[in-house]
Amino acid sequence: MWIVCIGGGPAGLYFALLAKKDNPDARVMVVERNRPNDTFGWGVVFSDQTLGNLQQADPISQQRILESFHHWDNIDIHFKGRTISSGGHGFIGIGRMRMLNLLQERCQELGVELCFQTDVADESAYADADLIIASDGANSAIRRKYVEHFQPDIEKRACKFAWFGTHQKFDAFTFAFEQTEWGWFQAHAYQFDADTSTFIVETPEENWLAAGMDQMSADESVAFCEKLFAKYLGGHSLMNNAKHLKSPWINFNRIITAHWTHKNIVLMGDAAHTAHFSIGSGTKLALEDAIALAKAIREEKDVASALKAYEEERRVEVLKIQNAARNSTDWFENVDRYTGLQAEQFAYSLLTRSQRISHENLRLRDKEYVAGMERWIAGQSGLPAKAIPPMFTPFSLRGVTIPNRVVMSPMAMYSCEDGTPDDFYLVHLGSRAHGGAGLIFTEMTCVSADARISPGCAGMYKTEHKTAWKRIVDYVHTRTSAKIAMQLGHAGPKGSTQLGWQEDGEPLLSDNWPLIAPSEISYSPHHQMPRQMTREDMDRVKADFIRAAVWARECDFDWLELHCAHGYLLSAFISPLTNQRDDEYGGSLENRCRYPLEIFSALREVWPDEKPMSVRISAHDWAPGGNTDNDAVEIAKLFKAAGVDLMDVSSGQTTRSARPIYGRMYQTPFSDRIRNEIGIATMAVGAIFEPDHINSIIAAGRADLCALARPHLADPYWSLHAAAQLGYTEMPWPNPYLPGKLQLERNLAKAAAQLAAPPSSPEEEK
Repeated sequence: MWIVCIGGGPAGLYFALLAKKDNPDARVMVVERNRPNDTFGWGVVFSDQTLGNLQQADPISQQRILESFHHWDNIDIHFKGRTISSGGHGFIGIGRMRMLNLLQERCQELGVELCFQTDVADESAYADADLIIASDGANSAIRRKYVEHFQPDIEKRACKFAWFGTHQKFDAFTFAFEQTEWGWFQAHAYQFDADTSTFIVETPEENWLAAGMDQMSADESVAFCEKLFAKYLGGHSLMNNAKHLKSPWINFNRIITAHWTHKNIVLMGDAAHTAHFSIGSGTKLALEDAIALAKAIREEKDVASALKAYEEERRVEVLKIQNAARNSTDWFENVDRYTGLQAEQFAYSLLTRSQRISHENLRLRDKEYVAGMERWIAGQSGLPAKAIPPMFTPFSLRGVTIPNRVVMSPMAMYSCEDGTPDDFYLVHLGSRAHGGAGLIFTEMTCVSADARISPGCAGMYKTEHKTAWKRIVDYVHTRTSAKIAMQLGHAGPKGSTQLGWQEDGEPLLSDNWPLIAPSEISYSPHHQMPRQMTREDMDRVKADFIRAAVWARECDFDWLELHCAHGYLLSAFISPLTNQRDDEYGGSLENRCRYPLEIFSALREVWPDEKPMSVRISAHDWAPGGNTDNDAVEIAKLFKAAGVDLMDVSSGQTTRSARPIYGRMYQTPFSDRIRNEIGIATMAVGAIFEPDHINSIIAAGRADLCALARPHLADPYWSLHAAAQLGYTEMPWPNPYLPGKLQLERNLAKAAAQLAAPPSSPEEEK
């Protein structure tokens, strides 16, 4: 077998040595355009976990690399004159050139052919090879040659960065943030050998241009950074080993390729995918690519099968890392978004920016740091400064204080008769209020009979409705400490369908009622075509909303929310995909928001001043031509100016062509952006299902409340169980249920103790 690795970086070298180790009779060669000791970076960093993967793959090279590593546990964050430290992170750093030399030596020991100073523009010189590895980096010539097959998606990111070295030693992985007249600059610094550290300086390109750095020489750029970060450099200079370039500054390119293999060619490392340096995963991904491909070749019957297995295995893991890297990249590109936070929350937000590190994961790393953060959050919430899970701290808006940050999200139950909530709703909402959620939402409650999604939807358009809702509100107030909110809405083009557990979202088979919408656009080919609303229709619907809000006030609801999301009537006005009007209610985003804002303002006038109002929006249409998160920020600004107290940030469901990118807490970044860019309280929702999710979101300031839907359907007492799971014994339970609380806490404590206990000896088992 003949294997050629084009590119002598970590991916190509490591795969070559693994392939030769597995098959000593194979001819394996690495072709590299640079000399053996050429490298244009400084140190590389990855985690202890990666080191474990290397140990399994090739203990000899792993041991040599380990002997050259500089290891540290702490992260120091310098911000506005404060230093926040967190430990237990388990990082390891090594000089890039040292690592390449160690891999080169191991390759030579095994008999790998190393060919340096050989530039390969295409693979034709190696046409007879059985396998060609394109490990030629982010600017891969092989990927470029077969661009129509590999279909790379290359996104130039918003920051400029320069990769320097320094002889200043850092005891921790150091993040330093400095504000200038042109904006914020940040440094990522870590030590990688006995006397040298990597020092990466990064800033949004607009700041870089404002500072005139595009006009600076390389030496002038170095001097600028030395002056800006002088207090961290301890008198040491910055070193630039990319002097062959006119400027040390570049933009990071995020690369995703649709296909990784073509005939006997396979992309590996940065040629196939990149992950931003802020999560330190580029080298990790390259090495683990090599491990996975070597394993596939060992186990599969031929090269084609091995390449298919390799891509199937690695694509999922790479996607996870790239999603985390995207979150991290976005955080550093928008540091200014978070600089209004106090240092404690700014640092926590940084540590958890990728959403791969969570509250409990941080606790495992540094228990004292998390306890200190919990005390700080409790103090910010008006409680005594003691360690309390953030999700169980109170939250106040206007004159309403919610006892904790857990919200039962609005969920359609499709169980009303002509809009009237019966005993099912009393039990449904009452049990969740007993279950510990701080705020209970009704489902979208429709303001007229023809505003319903289905015949089973709840309403507030008949006096019987007001009576039924008052009974439920009184029960929640009398029997629980929860607050209860009414969400008002109008189905618009998504109305007149079957019940949710029938053919979800499909029209009724008979007795459809006519629909209205901003434009004559049906929600799907199976929905009926709505009639475009006239001014008379708009006035009638507004009057229906006002009447419903007045009745909600008379029922003594604590909170009112206006539903402007998910493709229902008011959402359909906001999205350009469903609003194609040519009057003052169509066209620009401001015009498209005009009618929803009219409704909101009318409701705010009749809703008590001491009670909050929120608006739920779809922050992203997830479809070409639709609203994006940039639009969501502008939408939120308009509602904030109108007097909204909190934005309930959801996304999607505005069109059947939507293609959301799902994942844990996948909508939370939209909430984060709105909250921290425009300074308004937000509620996060979407794939939030663990206590750890909520604690991380609240502690980082990504939202003020977290709404859970499906978890509350599966467990009405989700919040009580979460408190017991976290060991938070001060969570109030209904008095009749206290024996169950004590038993649950005992059982969980016993189970935790058994897990923590060392394995028993055979004698003890006897």
